[in-house]
Amino acid sequence: MPEAPLQTTVCVVGGGPAGVVLALLLARAGIDVTVLEKHKDFNRDFRGDTIHSATLRVMNELGLLEALLKIPHRRLEHAEAAIGDRTYPIGDFTTLPKPTNFVALMPQWDLLDFLSSETRKYANARILMEHKVSALLFDPNEAERIVGVQVETPQGPSEVRALLTVGCDGRHATTTEAAQLKRVEYGAPIDVLWLRVSRRADDPENALGNLNYGGMIVLINRDDYFQCGYLIAKDSFHSAIQPAGLGAFRHAIARIVPFLGMPGPDGKSRVDEITSWDQVSLLSVQVNRLKRWHRPGLLCIGDAAHAMSPVGGVGINLAIQDAVAAARILSERIRKAARSGRLDEQVLAKVQRRRELPTRITQGFQVLMHGFLKRYLGNPAPARAPWVLRTLSGSRLFRHLTARFIGLGVLPENID
Repeated sequence: MPEAPLQTTVCVVGGGPAGVVLALLLARAGIDVTVLEKHKDFNRDFRGDTIHSATLRVMNELGLLEALLKIPHRRLEHAEAAIGDRTYPIGDFTTLPKPTNFVALMPQWDLLDFLSSETRKYANARILMEHKVSALLFDPNEAERIVGVQVETPQGPSEVRALLTVGCDGRHATTTEAAQLKRVEYGAPIDVLWLRVSRRADDPENALGNLNYGGMIVLINRDDYFQCGYLIAKDSFHSAIQPAGLGAFRHAIARIVPFLGMPGPDGKSRVDEITSWDQVSLLSVQVNRLKRWHRPGLLCIGDAAHAMSPVGGVGINLAIQDAVAAARILSERIRKAARSGRLDEQVLAKVQRRRELPTRITQGFQVLMHGFLKRYLGNPAPARAPWVLRTLSGSRLFRHLTARFIGLGVLPENID
């Protein structure tokens, strides 16, 4: 039997970083808000672990930084890239404003658990797990206006009606598809394979980027194991890597990151732990953005508005900056509209105008980096860094500007 419809002022679709941060900020502003998350928890491996300086600054403005940093994490103060047999410094986060002059490496599920617990402290906020949005609800008297969503719940189908629905449901968003919002596609010459290997006490503390012999491997330190992101040429997994067999796959990883191929006390190496393709997950990389982020009653932010490449690990931080801007621009308008029952679409357009330029510049940077990577991925020869990087990596100004671009981004947002 269908549940009775739930009425809320703002319905946030998706419990990722953008959705939960937006809910927290709206709840803090006294607005009734409901988050719908289709999974039963936040525990999924293939989400970004990097909490950049811009996000840490937001947490500091909210008075939550000290509590957040009590969660186990690692501080990354310098960014490096290993290309071929040399390592190059590319970013110095210590040059950014204190106290958030570093990047925190923390599993995203820990960040989301923390933020959701803070959000639930507000009586006017709720986060409903295992609530999968299946469709948008349209106003029968005004066909263009969206007035909520249809939801599949453990108790059966239901509806959530809202003054404003915010799509934060990722790159395969139900909200954007149902609203028929069109995307600009940039394409991407890379895919990412995700897998785990165990970590040893004597492994390097910071072994993030390793580019050589036609592949790039990013190692995310999670104490007792590495979450490995293996960047490969687009569409090469099924056409070349899998047909070559697991043995060749293990050998390729060991060539790119030699210490993963070194035998341990038991005589086995870490790559020997890879015994089945079932341990490997393929992420097809996309870079795109919506031409229009809104319709009457609907706003899309984060990956729903602009799918990002994993290059630079900036997706989570760009999404959170969207949420901060949206809350700041919309809160007072939503409070007024809650009394009249109608929110002007033009105020939603202000969010897009504020956040579209940072999105375009960041995606332009990622497309540029894709061109750099395309020269190497699939080429089995030993890699050698381009002369530009060999020259600039020695410059303190270059390392500061790179850290600022990665750590703070373009047009970083403030709460107030």
